[in-house]
Amino acid sequence: MEAKQKKYTSLGQVMKRECKRLVSRPLYLFCMVIAPMFCYIFFTTLMGSGLPTDLPIGAVDLDNSSTSRSILRNLDAFEQTKIVARYESFDDARIAMQRGDIYGFFYIPEDLASKAISSRQPRISFYTNNSYLIAGSLLFKDMKMMSELAGGALSRATLYAKGATEEQAMAILQPIVIDTHPLNNPWLNYSVYLCNTLVPGILMILIFMTTVYSIGVEIKERTAREWLRLGNNSIYISLAGKLIPQTIVFFVMSIFYNTYLYGYLHFPCNSGILPMIFASLLLVLASQACGVVMIGTFPTLRLGLSFASLWGVISFSISGFSFPVMAMHPVLQGLSNLFPLRHYFLIYVDQALNGYSMVYSWTNYTALLLFIMLPFAVMQRLKSALIYYKYMP
Repeated sequence: MEAKQKKYTSLGQVMKRECKRLVSRPLYLFCMVIAPMFCYIFFTTLMGSGLPTDLPIGAVDLDNSSTSRSILRNLDAFEQTKIVARYESFDDARIAMQRGDIYGFFYIPEDLASKAISSRQPRISFYTNNSYLIAGSLLFKDMKMMSELAGGALSRATLYAKGATEEQAMAILQPIVIDTHPLNNPWLNYSVYLCNTLVPGILMILIFMTTVYSIGVEIKERTAREWLRLGNNSIYISLAGKLIPQTIVFFVMSIFYNTYLYGYLHFPCNSGILPMIFASLLLVLASQACGVVMIGTFPTLRLGLSFASLWGVISFSISGFSFPVMAMHPVLQGLSNLFPLRHYFLIYVDQALNGYSMVYSWTNYTALLLFIMLPFAVMQRLKSALIYYKYMP
């Protein structure tokens, strides 16, 4: 009983010491509160409109007929497209696109209307700069739709001139009517698509860095032995006392972003907010565990922070929200399971978007729990580094 009481006393002393260190260094305040808050607000306001609008394009109208002017007016009426300049030739428009003045241009050749009426198949062209992936893709969709609508309108006028009724003309032009229903994000809102993974991903990186720094700085400043003595020379008590205050702060920040995204911004959350808060808690604990492994593997502040930043940045690419994991090389598909953000992303898809039961995602919850167990593999190495390692500047 006395030994147990001594452990609790040691744990409390280490936690008290860590709280003093957290409030005495502005770096901790920045990494744990200010930076996450800034990123939450920055990313959600950056994509506040959901989709980019009024993307600049150019137009080359060599026909200059009522038909061509109508096509360009309709294209300009699209929400995501704005014709900002008209050019006299293809070369002028190409140079403007290469200069970055426009993201694409719509090219209407000479005699468009006369060729269409005489059934000589005029050709409308459009060009987009896909170096800007999102802008190029959205403009490609709008300009392709406009070209198809223009072709349909000209064909319909020709059919009317030949005596076809509206029903007969539409049956020829569109024999099959397509009815599309995008699931889970019917607004095609990029903020919903990106922020639900970017925001926890940024928090995860900050947890990596803070955990590695808070342990690595003990080695650098040669205060590690004092920290261990306060924890009754137990690496488990010392580490728990150091990380618990950080866990509380980061968990509060995760509750805030869940409330902000699903309560204030009303992003889809079909399973309720509690499963997402629980998943966020596991992500916080798993990220801290990874940070301990990082500094335990490379017990140097410089190398530990480099490892943390590299692992965090790769997480965004391999988690599956920017490029589907199923389309990656089989080796990368297997490696994706080594990143906590991947499992959080799958939980988000299953719980928040699809509204499935938590049981459906048990493998991902188990994976996050396994991440929490990882520090036990490096505990003795970390303790030896805290006692014997001498920092070399």
